[in-house]
Amino acid sequence: MTAATAPAASSGRAAGQPDEAERRDSVRSGVAGLIGAATSGLFGFLLAVVITRGYGPAGSGVFFAAIGVITVATAVCTLGAETGLLWALPRRRSAAGRGDAARVLPVALLPPFLVAAMVALAGLLAADSLAPRVFGPAAGPELLAVSFAAVPVVVLLTLLLAALRCVRPIRAYVSVQFFLLPVARPALVGVAVLVGGGLVAGVSAWLVPAALALLVCLALVAGPLRIGRGAGLRPGRRDWSTFWRFALPRAVSAAIDAGNLWIGVLLTSALAGAEEAGVFGAVGRYVLAGQLAVQGLRVTVSPRLSRLLGAGRTALAAAVHRQLTTWGLVLSWPVYLLLAVFGVGFLELFGPGFTAGTTAMTVLALAMLAQTGVGNVQSLLLMGGRSGLHLTATLGGLLVTVSLGLVLIPGHGATGAAMAWAAGILTENLTAVTCAWLVVRHPLVDGAMVRAAVITVAVVGGAAAVGVLVGGRGMPGLLAAVAVLAVGAAGALPRIRPGIQASLRQIRGRESATAGLPDQKDR
Repeated sequence: MTAATAPAASSGRAAGQPDEAERRDSVRSGVAGLIGAATSGLFGFLLAVVITRGYGPAGSGVFFAAIGVITVATAVCTLGAETGLLWALPRRRSAAGRGDAARVLPVALLPPFLVAAMVALAGLLAADSLAPRVFGPAAGPELLAVSFAAVPVVVLLTLLLAALRCVRPIRAYVSVQFFLLPVARPALVGVAVLVGGGLVAGVSAWLVPAALALLVCLALVAGPLRIGRGAGLRPGRRDWSTFWRFALPRAVSAAIDAGNLWIGVLLTSALAGAEEAGVFGAVGRYVLAGQLAVQGLRVTVSPRLSRLLGAGRTALAAAVHRQLTTWGLVLSWPVYLLLAVFGVGFLELFGPGFTAGTTAMTVLALAMLAQTGVGNVQSLLLMGGRSGLHLTATLGGLLVTVSLGLVLIPGHGATGAAMAWAAGILTENLTAVTCAWLVVRHPLVDGAMVRAAVITVAVVGGAAAVGVLVGGRGMPGLLAAVAVLAVGAAGALPRIRPGIQASLRQIRGRESATAGLPDQKDR
């Protein structure tokens, strides 16, 4: 322990470390994030089943394309302010007090809302001419008009969710993002299907929970920032320049990050038809579901990374990143390995028309092993204020995805779209991890990560081999592999539980075991 931290040690805990009550709260928050991610994944899969079974390959392709329009337009219109809030609010609250932090909200919300309103108006006016190009003959302009009209609401929801992550315990964010939205959507879309509603009714049902979640977020954010109770909401000129100097370079990369899958869906719909887009969208739902465990961990740590990197404590930030990556790998690699081997079994759940996406599933699952293996290096860049480097990585990935997609999709449909996206994933993540290492200058990989990767591949690979031998690559083989893994996990849990609990505390930065890392700024 350094001399700088010795006085704190004499008082009972290291400088900057919380008391026991806060430590217990952080563990509960980490567990809440993981439970929320599991719930979101379950109901997200249920939503995909409702859409694919209710509307078929062609209809689900149009449905996914409508979601793509909303998602991509929202990501563009946020102008990078979502990450700007995650970067600015923790710093502002710790440096200047909660009342002062509220001044960030007008800066972050007003420009994106105005842009979203203009995009929505332009989309409504151009719906007649754009709909045939986006959806083909399977849907009319009404669906596109509904999609564009929802953009301002979804933009505000996205930004308020980011603020919620910073001003409330993580359980509040999890309740809205991982429970309210994913639970309500399959229920309402299912009702639309049961009553015979068409695509417009189905997409409208998908949007209703966003409006409800927006109202909930408004109520939850107002209290901690003392809005309506004396907080200043008039930003200064420096507030605008500081915030948007960080956020604007993020605008393009945010659109790419949020729209990677949906850009592929829209390209496939335009170049290969709605049915191929439906297959690719169904495959993509599985691929994104595999990231939910990592997301559940990441939402608990991004504000902490912002504080650490803002204070120059890069060694501790790198340690948090390595721990997060190790557990993200352990949680997500089994999913992707099973998706790669048993793609037929997974896709059979959507109906016989979707098993044509088996090869696409395998290609993307293998690519996602690489993405989760390098960890959330994007957060290191963004929370460290290096939006430009992140933009470089995401633009490189997008260029590869779109270029290869234009070549491969017309002849290979969903498989071509998957190959293009996989190449983009590899390009973006290899670029990002290189840039992150140059910024942090501390190791982003350690022996624990390598051991976890080897053990995970060996264990899941062995279970998958048993499943293939017993029941092939369809549903019987998948169930056999899952049963083998379940038995093994039940036997190993008592031995690994202490390590899991310690790692959750370290991920949240609340564990005094990090005392081996310097508490002052890292040089």
